[in-house]
Amino acid sequence: MATSTEPVVVNGRTYRRPGAPTVVICIDGSEPGYIERTIEAGVAPTFARFMKTGANLIAECVIPSFTNPNNLSIITGRPPAVHGIAGNFFYDPASGTEVMMNDPKFMRAPTILAGFHGAGCKVAMVTAKDKLRLLLSNGLDYASGRAIAFSSERADKANKADNGIENVTRFVGMEVPDVYSAALSEFVFAAGVKLAETFRPDLMYLSTTDYIQHKCAPGSSIANDFYAMIDGYLARLDALGCTIVATADHGMNDKHLADKTPDVLYLEPLFEGWIGAEKARVILPITDPYVVHHGALGSFATVYLPQGTNVAELILKLKSTPGAERALTRAEACAEFELPPDRIGDIVVISTRNKTLGTAPAKHDLSGLTEPLRSHGGLTEQRVPMISNRKIKLTPGHRLRTFDVFSVALNDTY
Repeated sequence: MATSTEPVVVNGRTYRRPGAPTVVICIDGSEPGYIERTIEAGVAPTFARFMKTGANLIAECVIPSFTNPNNLSIITGRPPAVHGIAGNFFYDPASGTEVMMNDPKFMRAPTILAGFHGAGCKVAMVTAKDKLRLLLSNGLDYASGRAIAFSSERADKANKADNGIENVTRFVGMEVPDVYSAALSEFVFAAGVKLAETFRPDLMYLSTTDYIQHKCAPGSSIANDFYAMIDGYLARLDALGCTIVATADHGMNDKHLADKTPDVLYLEPLFEGWIGAEKARVILPITDPYVVHHGALGSFATVYLPQGTNVAELILKLKSTPGAERALTRAEACAEFELPPDRIGDIVVISTRNKTLGTAPAKHDLSGLTEPLRSHGGLTEQRVPMISNRKIKLTPGHRLRTFDVFSVALNDTY
């Protein structure tokens, strides 16, 4: 453990140094209900104990309720307006291109891990998919010997210079899992336990994938098996004396019709009818390299329009369109959801609980959907659990956000 007792300030927030190894966990897509159903099935005794003797709270994630903006909010302690990552994918008007937002050059704020590392602490980070690794580990100096960061997806490629560790599969005792599998998340937990046992970081962040949640509802046998697996690793971390706080980056909901086909509001045909063909550019920020299990269908979209377009008129049309829960101007959306204006279109559209938003039918490959669609992105996926093996004392009336989780773990547990 680091010996200094001076607090660490990152992005204007003050954090106490950990008195015990502290582990913050993001269980991707963990809609309230998954953990409770697993406890009811009798296979999650550690979760049950944490929720009874520690803390069991509900927090709000940031909107859009997608992976990248929420993981970056968690790791910086701030909303997208501060850190700049407003989706997995965005349109860059300057270059006229649509690009993935998985390069640290898009970040506008340092991470909490980097702040603690710079203050002399040992830190570690393991994420399931490599798309997040560079963002979450930005600012770490592996030559210091006080930082380790890698992904399950590319664990076999990890090396001392780029990750602070090598021979990861041998270290963890698992081969690299398939990216579309529950094992990708299990690798994260197995690695976290090994790091806690050997590297003994002061502060560690573990982030999983929502492959299971996209396919399986709470209470299903597969979902229960997945959370039972997590439960076993939490027991091991707890036995090592770690302070543990687990939350999620977003929830998940059924997004399909009675015949099990995806329920989609396609936006491009609407705008073609309203303002003409190829005038509007619809951006779906859920888009990333891993679209097999959701087909790039989520509940949040942003639309870029030609200069001079009557935005107010189009918003009125959207508000009267079945399946569109919210339609906002750029200014309204950025004010309400704390988003960076230069990475949001002229209009933001959010769909209802069981509806998704698409561009046009021909632009979505849904051949990989082997189960009825479950997805996220909207306001109906904003409420997620925050669970700890320690009691938590919050200021009365505090609006608990998922990006408070490091502050909760370091400042509010006892």
